[in-house]
Amino acid sequence: MNNSPGRPQTLIISAVVGALVGLGAGMLLLKRADERGESKAITAREGVSLGLLLLGLLRQIAQLGDEE
Repeated sequence: MNNSPGRPQTLIISAVVGALVGLGAGMLLLKRADERGESKAITAREGVSLGLLLLGLLRQIAQLGDEE
C-alpha cells in the first residue's frame, strides 16, 4: 500500500460524501413511501436492481485512470 500524504484526507472525504449520498437516498425513499402511503420504501426487485447499479458504478470508479 502506498502511504502518500493525501491518502487519509481522500479516504475521509470519500467516507463523508458516501454517507451524505446514502442519507439523501434514504430520505428520498422514505419520502416516496410516504407519498404512496406504503410501509416499505423499496421492493426486493428494486433493491437487487439498485445493488447491481451500485456495483457497476464502483467498477467504473475503480477503472478511473486506467490506460486503455
